[in-house]
This record gives sequence, structure tokens and C-alpha cells, in this order.
Amino acid sequence: MTDNSDLGVLLDGLAAARLLVIGDVMLDRFIYGKVERISPEGPIPVLQIQRESLMLGGAGNVLRNAAALGVNARLIGVVGDDTTGREVAALTEGAAELITEKGRRTTQKERFVAQGQQLLRADREDPRLLTSALAAEILTAAEKHLTPGTVLVLSDYGKGLLSDEVTAGLIERARAGGHDIVVDPKGQNYRRYRGASIVTPNKKELQGATGLPVATDGEVLAACRQVVTDCGIHAVLATRSEQGMTLFDGGRGNPTAPDGQVHHLSAIARETFDVSGAGDTVVAVLAAALACGASLVDGARLANAAAGIVVGKVGTAVVHPPELLKALHSTDLMASEDKLMNLDSLLERVAIWRRSGLRVGFTNGCFDLLHPGHVSLLSQARAACDRLIVGLNSDHSVRRLKGPERPVQNEAARATVLGSLEPVSRLVVFNEDTPIKLIESIKPDVLIKGADYRLDQVVGGDIVQSYGGEILLAALKEGHSTTRTIKKLSE
Repeated sequence: MTDNSDLGVLLDGLAAARLLVIGDVMLDRFIYGKVERISPEGPIPVLQIQRESLMLGGAGNVLRNAAALGVNARLIGVVGDDTTGREVAALTEGAAELITEKGRRTTQKERFVAQGQQLLRADREDPRLLTSALAAEILTAAEKHLTPGTVLVLSDYGKGLLSDEVTAGLIERARAGGHDIVVDPKGQNYRRYRGASIVTPNKKELQGATGLPVATDGEVLAACRQVVTDCGIHAVLATRSEQGMTLFDGGRGNPTAPDGQVHHLSAIARETFDVSGAGDTVVAVLAAALACGASLVDGARLANAAAGIVVGKVGTAVVHPPELLKALHSTDLMASEDKLMNLDSLLERVAIWRRSGLRVGFTNGCFDLLHPGHVSLLSQARAACDRLIVGLNSDHSVRRLKGPERPVQNEAARATVLGSLEPVSRLVVFNEDTPIKLIESIKPDVLIKGADYRLDQVVGGDIVQSYGGEILLAALKEGHSTTRTIKKLSE
């Protein structure tokens, strides 16, 4: 298992992921209003409607979540020849291959919401199984889009698309091509998902599929083992609401294999407003992580953090990378959390500073073991500007620059220490070997480095000078360096 800094690097790579989502697509219609009185016709609230919004639901919500993460995703589904089907098609913005079945009613869920709480949900649906001709069209479309490296996601809402025939055909084709298969399951018969890489039932679904109790860690694990043993599924990620998640990796479908592993992941503590679509978020994030080559446990940890964010929103919401990055760091960072920013948020802050006429400075480094030399550098840097931004090398960057034994402290720990220092206004972590991209984006008024550099050796110095910025070479405090400190500790 990696730490959260490595998950941040994984998050950066999600844009390279490719997903093929196949399943029951639907329309989520949210009707918002306010309730100020009870109906005289009966003991029911009267909703004064103020606005409506339309969102993709079901398999479509998996697509939405993938798109929010910057993932390259494609959706295959079936809609009816009705207004709702046309609304679904418009919302996919060309990222879907939707097959229209004449006479079918496109699934729609209407949610009536007041003061942030759902009052009622009304469903319209037609859960008929697909005809053989439509099933063949689905399989043909899947073969076309299962390109190398693509992860297949089966989003089963029991609305007729993923029949036993279609499900088996999709899994067979994906397995033959070496594709991972992530299934959001439905119903009690998980044998129909035989050959899947992982299924993601919630606690209630897991209990229904196994007939076993699922109140404790041990009971959930036993149920997961039964799914793997009886159904030929390689792994189970059980989502357990406030109890977090349990991942059982059965080792290619064999629960007694040496690589069989169990991980109980604690829930990310957040106030829960709405769990609608949280399972879709988990599936999208997990599948995207696997498409980037992540392990099951790292994919699960990333999905767990994403779920903790989305349940704090109203409606079938999605998670964006900056939110997810902050959530990953929030589990490790204390006082420095408000200072640590992703680049987009930092640039917004810099723009505010500049509108106020403030002078922005920038320095960077590994800052592995903080010593008086670092403190002196930061103090001199802050004296030269009104706001000081520190670019912090990520753990991966430090390892490339300093060797496999470094850093001594991970980036979360280093950011925590730096964030506690008064001279530091904001922190931003970068994964490259140099901060050149940060400097190009931030355009600091003053760039600060230690006096052991010459002006022509300062990375980004030519950029800063090109728009009239200043380079400051801060005086060094003799006798202090991280390398020297580590050497003394090892003597």
C-alpha cells in the first residue's frame, strides 16, 4: 500500500485512463423548491417549485464522474424513442453510443428536494430485457471500443440491458482481450458476473447476494470470501457507508492463494447530505485507477476518498481532481492544510493578491529535514515580498533527485512543517524535477534561491527576468544542510 502522496501522483495520471462503461443509463431530474405550508387536502407538504436540473444517472453517472476526473470514457447504453431518451443523448455530449429501442420508456428518476432534503422520488421505467437483436448490437459495439488498455465497467441497475446473455458475452470478450472488468452489481445472483476483476456491492447488496450477516468487519469479510469462492470473481470491494470499505482481493478468484489480501478502509469523516450516486463515483474512480496500472488497494483508497466527498453534496454529484487531492492531504495535514493548494486554486489566490497590489515571491526545494539554513532562506525570501509561495518537491521528485533513501519525511510531513512557519504564505507540491512549470504559471515578482547558485543557474530565472521580475540570491547559513544532518545521524 502506498501513502497519500503516491495517490496524488496517481490522481495526476488519471487523464491517461480509458474506460468503456456499459449499463443502464437513465435521466435524473431534480426538482427544487421550498416548503412553507402543509396541504389542506391531506397531511402532505406543498412544494413550491423554483427550479429543475437534469443529470445523467445510472451508467450515465459513471460517465459523468469519469469526465469530471478528466478520464477518457465512452458509454454504451439503450434508450427509448422518447423525449427523455433525447435528453439523455444530449447530456452525454457525444461521449456515448446509445441504441434506441422503439417503444421502450427511457428510465427517469424524479427527485423533489426542499431545504437540501429529498421529499419524494418518482420513477418511470421499462425494465424489459433486450431483444436478441439489441443484445447483439451491444456486444458488437463493445468489441469496437475495447481498445488496448481500456477497463470495462458494467453498471447494472437491473433495467434490462445487462441480461445474463449480454453480461457473459461482455465479460468473455473483455477477458480474452486482457481487460480489467469492474462491476457495480445488482440482484442476488453474482454468478452471472463470473470472470469479473472486481464487484462493488454496498452492504445491503452483499447481504442479499450471500445471505450472510454483514454487521462487523469479520462478517463482511466472510461474505466477500463467499462471493469470490462461489462466483469466480477475483475481488470484492464492499462499500459500508459510515464503516468505510472492505477490500478482499482473492488472488485470481482463489481465496486461499498467497496473494489473497484483506484491507479495511475507514470512512473519510464528512457530513452526509445525499448518498445518491455515491456508488457510481466509487466505480468510476476505482476503474480509472486500475486503467492507470494502480493496485486494487490503491484504487480502493482513492475511491474511498472520492466517496467521502460526494456524499457531502446534494444530488448525483461528481468529484473533481482538486477536491480529491485536498481530501488525500487532509488525512495527513493539520495546520498546513489551508496553505497547501493545487495549482489552479493557487493561481486564483495569486490573482487576488495582485489585484491588491501585493508583491509575490517564489522559492522551492525538497525541505526534507528542516534546519536553520532553511529557516534563514525562508525569512529572507519573505522579507523580499508580501506573499511567499513555496514549491515543494513531491516524494517521487525527491527520490529521482536524491536517491531511493530520500526523502526522510514524506511530502505530507514536510508540508505540515513548512505550513507551520510564518514566512510561508502558500505551498504547492510539484512532481517534476524542476519548478519551471510552476514559475511559468505563477509569474512571481521575485524568485529566491540560495547564494550557492549563480544568477545564470537559477531555474526559471530567465523567465522571471523576461517580464521584469527580480532574482534574489539569499545568504546561506554556514554549516547547515540536510545531507550533512543525515550523515551525522548515521555516524
